[in-house]
Amino acid sequence: MRRRLAGLSAALLLLPLLAPAAASAAAGHGHGDHRTATVTTSVETPPLYDDEAGGNASGDDPAIWVHPDDSDRSLVVATAKEGGLRVYSVAAAELQSVAATPAPRADGVPGRFNNVDIAYGLRVDGRATDVAVVSDRYNDQIRFFAIDPAGADAAAPLTEVTAPELELLFSPDRATVAEDHTAYGLAVYQPRRGAAYAVVTQEGSTTIATARLTTGPDGVGYTDVEHLSMPGEFALPDGTTWVPCEEPGVEPQLEGVAVDRRTGTLYATQEDVGLWRVPLPLGSGAPRLVDKVRDFGVHDVYDPETEECAPVDPAAPSYGGTNLTADAEGVDIWYGPGRTGYVIVSSQGDDTYGVYALTGRNRALGTFRVAGDGVDDVNGSDGLAVSNAPVGEYGSGLLVTHDEPETGPDVDPDRDATGFSYVHWGDVAQALNLH
Repeated sequence: MRRRLAGLSAALLLLPLLAPAAASAAAGHGHGDHRTATVTTSVETPPLYDDEAGGNASGDDPAIWVHPDDSDRSLVVATAKEGGLRVYSVAAAELQSVAATPAPRADGVPGRFNNVDIAYGLRVDGRATDVAVVSDRYNDQIRFFAIDPAGADAAAPLTEVTAPELELLFSPDRATVAEDHTAYGLAVYQPRRGAAYAVVTQEGSTTIATARLTTGPDGVGYTDVEHLSMPGEFALPDGTTWVPCEEPGVEPQLEGVAVDRRTGTLYATQEDVGLWRVPLPLGSGAPRLVDKVRDFGVHDVYDPETEECAPVDPAAPSYGGTNLTADAEGVDIWYGPGRTGYVIVSSQGDDTYGVYALTGRNRALGTFRVAGDGVDDVNGSDGLAVSNAPVGEYGSGLLVTHDEPETGPDVDPDRDATGFSYVHWGDVAQALNLH
């Protein structure tokens, strides 16, 4: 069953953006000199190689599963696109490689796993089961993998439990899936006991979908798919309308998504625009742009020869902020006491991360980068995940972030390598003086 939300027009979505505002009023300004803190890591996963010999594995997005009784047995589950999934221990050792096999559909093809999150306590075969929930771009659907409660002690921590013949999320038919405007970013939302939803973004589009997760004798599936189109053009204070520059046929897409489990608020990154705050259910309120990328409002033109965008006027002013440099990518939430906490966003364009308050107007609190200590620095981060619960030696929580390109003495410099790095959340909190 598929329903499209009605009654929330594009004009209404633009209302929060139409009030004139000078560039200096954008979120992130007003802090004086913009200083980026540095934290270090000495822990990273083995490199993944995006070539035939490496199984076309390209790291993208991680999720952290916290073992309920023994945090040393917790897992990090990460997507490797055509290379499927990788499962890592708290010490960043690879425990399992899960191939991107064909989806369980009559027209299923080998998958491309883009983003992953964890759903806790779904009823699978009559038992409460934690499940890794994965977006599959090549099949335009969600895939599901049960997590063995033994965690890192299990011989194979993940087992697929996807129900057969699930509906396509964004495409009307299999032929349309080949156009690649399919399932992309993903987050799980569990607002009350016994209910779980997935929020999924669409590649090359401004559309967000939600789907209610279901369980039955055939496995885990979903139903009640709803869609909402986010803004793709923006009124600027100088009277012009800005459309982010993309290649032909592509809209300014969203990828990173995370849901505040205590308030039902969705945080989503629109790569060339910034960080959004969106009420759930979709359509229940107007989205608000929390922070903008640095070059927000700069009119670019696409060059088909270079396949790049360049400013029409290099001297034109920007209406953006100071915390995010396009692409804005991964996003997740660290929960503090009460309703406090932090929203963390990867700023792929300058290899940094923005941190925002979870409460109020989501005030920008600072930025940081991750330097390597015996390993390479973290660059070009895409997805990230953070846990406030202790995870092994990470007593105040663990931050896991994608790293591309992966470099270092043990990495083949002639191959396209990616990986994931582990960071003590306490180091980030200390570096940014977070309380």
